[in-house]
Amino acid sequence: MTSTAMTPTRAMTSEGLLTRMRTASGAQMSPDGQEIVYVVSGIDPDTSKGVSQLWLIRLEDKSTRQLTFNGAVNRAPALSPDGNHIAFVSNRDGDDRWSLCVMPRDGGEASTVDMFEKAPLSLAWRPDGQAIAVAMPIGGVPEGSARVITRIDYKQDNRGIINDERHQVVLVSLDAKGSRQLTHEAFDHQSPQWSPDGTLLAVKQTRLNGMVSHLLLIDTDGHEQARIGTDTGTIGTWSWSPDGLSIVYDGAETPSPQSDYYRYDVRAGTSQRLTDDPGFSSVSGFPTISGPDQPVWIGPNSVRVHGIQAGASGIWELDTQTGELDKIVWWDATHAGFSADDSHNRMVQGRSSLESNGELVLLDFEAGDTRRITHLNDELFEKMPLARADKITIDREGWAIDAWVLKPAGFDSSQTYPVVLDVHGGPHGNYGYSFNAGAQLMASAGYVVVAANPRGSGTYGRAFGEAVRGDWGGEDWRDLLAVLDTVLEESWADADRTAIYGYSYGGYMTSWAIGQTDRFKAAVCGAPVFNFHSFYGTSDIGHVFGETQWGGTPAEVGEWMTERSPSTWIHRATTPTLIVHGESDHRCPIGQGEEMFVALLKAGCEVEFVRYPGGSHLMLRGAPLAL
Repeated sequence: MTSTAMTPTRAMTSEGLLTRMRTASGAQMSPDGQEIVYVVSGIDPDTSKGVSQLWLIRLEDKSTRQLTFNGAVNRAPALSPDGNHIAFVSNRDGDDRWSLCVMPRDGGEASTVDMFEKAPLSLAWRPDGQAIAVAMPIGGVPEGSARVITRIDYKQDNRGIINDERHQVVLVSLDAKGSRQLTHEAFDHQSPQWSPDGTLLAVKQTRLNGMVSHLLLIDTDGHEQARIGTDTGTIGTWSWSPDGLSIVYDGAETPSPQSDYYRYDVRAGTSQRLTDDPGFSSVSGFPTISGPDQPVWIGPNSVRVHGIQAGASGIWELDTQTGELDKIVWWDATHAGFSADDSHNRMVQGRSSLESNGELVLLDFEAGDTRRITHLNDELFEKMPLARADKITIDREGWAIDAWVLKPAGFDSSQTYPVVLDVHGGPHGNYGYSFNAGAQLMASAGYVVVAANPRGSGTYGRAFGEAVRGDWGGEDWRDLLAVLDTVLEESWADADRTAIYGYSYGGYMTSWAIGQTDRFKAAVCGAPVFNFHSFYGTSDIGHVFGETQWGGTPAEVGEWMTERSPSTWIHRATTPTLIVHGESDHRCPIGQGEEMFVALLKAGCEVEFVRYPGGSHLMLRGAPLAL
């Protein structure tokens, strides 16, 4: 076993986590590299609702000022091409009306450009600054209406029964004060990006609740000019070259936890694959707190890309002719977002680390340094002692299995501590050098927490990620036990007081564990995949995700699905268990928790079931303060 001691960190209380911690996100750097517009978000303790406002920081004197005050939610800032104006989305006119607003960057009142019944998702200024492309929900069925369903992707977690509602791209003209819809296909359309000359939009089209995606090139009348990708693959990030003749994107031609980079020739209409398993991921773990980070062109044949490798962020330079990747900087932290000035010497990203969360960092490539430029939670963390985190790595059957061991503040190695095995969601999620609020809360209660990345976890490359397919509850389970047993060899670890906690795929593993062993004295199971057969037909992604993960339909692999379902073995469970589940979870539906609850009661096992009314899978909807 190898072990690397990390800088001591501190833990949080639930009160601090939910009502006092703030996060900075959505950072946009001005073209001149002098100022950054960003969103500060938190939770209003009086209403239990999220609040967000726009702020601006001047890098020269480090001064900050709040830009928006009207409305509880102001977000999705987008700087105009000349950097003089900020477009953003606001609910300043009430929760049921959303405004597209524009305000001067140097101060002044915002003006409303257009109004929408549903919240826009993303904005993109046309290069001439005279129009904005907006991705937003359109269509649907009013609440209370009878719902006639004819398509398989009729619901989506955090959105509910969407039926005919889909995200479409609308072009809002700033001079004529009008708008027109550009996309109409009955699929979601996201994250429009303009070509440098403003004649084309690159738009991500997703199907089957994001399990399949393409990149569409459409003109300003909405006519499709090209479709990039395969019928079974996915598109992650993309970026136009400065001359508009190429697009670099990352994606996969078949369902895979590992994407590759490609260069699309706009004139020829062909794609060239540049990499074969770069070994890092362009998204930031589970839950993914932001969209993938778009590549930044720094020359005619070179882009910078951000990725997570073995739980840590890095930036690579990619040669778009040869596919050569050069890792130029990395941190013991995870970053998100990627906005650069016109010189590409300065970039801003969001940052999460073992000892902080929700801050912004400035990357100065000319000076060769990275520095934090916000301090939203310094006072909070100074008052709340954080858990210390150590990374350990074990070797199992030739695989390096990483884990982060969080020890309570004031840890004393002469004492003994109960140990909690914390299993991430996914299965292609991952733990790493990022703030783990749940683990910090458990450590603050006196537990040592072991957050492990078994095979299947993301950020370790294709072979490691795909090793879990067709083997849920197999070698992934044994990887977790091996990590736990390694920790339990320490004199301070109490092997007679161990527990297991997990959410989503982690909930699967928790419900699997208590049917396989009685070694755990307690279990907390969040939103589990409990019964593969019922999950397949009731989850918003079960019929696609399940076939990818398990190797086929219930008719094809039903026997294996029965064997690897926790529901098959739960009658043997004796571990006292707490089940937590959102009642509006469409990813791992509440029925999974209900089946588990009844089965444990019938088995005579001590069990409690906590249900959150309105709660979605990641509790993005519902009552967060109840958590």
